[in-house]
Amino acid sequence: MLRVAVVGSGPAGVYAAGALAEHHEAVDVFDRLPCPFGLVRYGVAPDHEKIRSITATLHRVFEQPNVRFLGNVEVGRDITVADLHEHYDAVLVACGSALGRRLGVPGEDLPGSFSATDFVAWYCGHPDAQVDRFTLEARSVVVVGLGNVALDVARLLAKDIDALRQTDMPEHVLRVLADSKVEEVSIVGRRGPAQARFSTKELRELGDIAGADVVVDPADLELDEASEAAVAADATLRRNLEVLRGWAERPAAGRPRRVHLRFLQRPDAVLGEGRVSGVQVERTVLDGSGGAAGTGQLSVLDAQLVLCSVGYRGLAIPGLPFDERDGVIPNAGGRVLRDGEPVPGEYVAGWIKRGPTGVIGTNKHDAHETVRALLEDLERLPRAPHREPADVDRLLAARGVQVVGWNGWRAIDQAELALGVASGRRRVKISEREALLRAAVADASAAR
Repeated sequence: MLRVAVVGSGPAGVYAAGALAEHHEAVDVFDRLPCPFGLVRYGVAPDHEKIRSITATLHRVFEQPNVRFLGNVEVGRDITVADLHEHYDAVLVACGSALGRRLGVPGEDLPGSFSATDFVAWYCGHPDAQVDRFTLEARSVVVVGLGNVALDVARLLAKDIDALRQTDMPEHVLRVLADSKVEEVSIVGRRGPAQARFSTKELRELGDIAGADVVVDPADLELDEASEAAVAADATLRRNLEVLRGWAERPAAGRPRRVHLRFLQRPDAVLGEGRVSGVQVERTVLDGSGGAAGTGQLSVLDAQLVLCSVGYRGLAIPGLPFDERDGVIPNAGGRVLRDGEPVPGEYVAGWIKRGPTGVIGTNKHDAHETVRALLEDLERLPRAPHREPADVDRLLAARGVQVVGWNGWRAIDQAELALGVASGRRRVKISEREALLRAAVADASAAR
């Protein structure tokens, strides 16, 4: 039986653990947070309960006797990659892409300008997010990006607070949203509707917000030849264009909030004296190859809050190679590459392997590809000298690490459900790390 350390308990990591467990291998899943499920818990919008229901499937992996959860353990700080090789026959890293990419324009660091990643972490109750990070005193918000995260952010800013009270949002988030002064949200992207990466379901949700008009300029929906060909070949793009044209033709109903979709506008600078007051944008034209070129035509969008959603990148882990340009661990089919050569015993899966592409389900195929590579290397894997589960438990205990095991997570889960009952909701998420640790069964024996 192999002993494998999986780093990261999001979908990619759990799918990999499940595939290994089916082959009767012993798997310890490490996560730097006290709670499992990664992006599903801390990235999927709180009002998308159907997507979040995948946790039931992920949950079953941890119920298997040969899979352990070791939460609140940061690889690279609490335990090194070298330590993992001492205790496991293989290490599989699936820690995702945690950082939002920057716009790279003047004024981006002004107060009031944030990565959308920060805003998502805040409203999802991530332990790293400051409770008082956002106040929503802004009347006008610019969201930069043409993907589903931009739609999530805009939708939650425009949605009525009564609808959001049905979610598991922490109470401090609901209080800020209830006091929000936001009236105008602009989703801005440098390319056109045929290049936007919206899913049709998420796009349509904007039109379902009772208190918001969706505004689209019909001129932005005129397609060049390359875009026409792309739309003709892609059913999702055709459906998206149909939705957008419907909004462009529909008169505004005078609702209290407005959501604008502004295509072919490239942010040129974030403006403001001391804090954000607007975004200067340049009109663009498509260049026929999927890119966009500036026209020199500038205008200013009013904004007191800017949220940048132009992609993600991974973080380097000490002891592992890292591609700074692409923000991934270099690999071939999931095998980690050192100096261009695969290393038996080191593997990657998920976004840290391929970059931030695909949907949650994409990680299942991705993880299975990596596990197949690992099992193909079976005869070449070095066997770790300290292979008993108690060995790594003693190491972490000696370093004063408060490990949260599966029983600890179950205690957190029950505590959140109890908070929900007390508030008339199904669940209320606990966001502060110390509160999570207090709720957990956090001694070494809890790491079942």
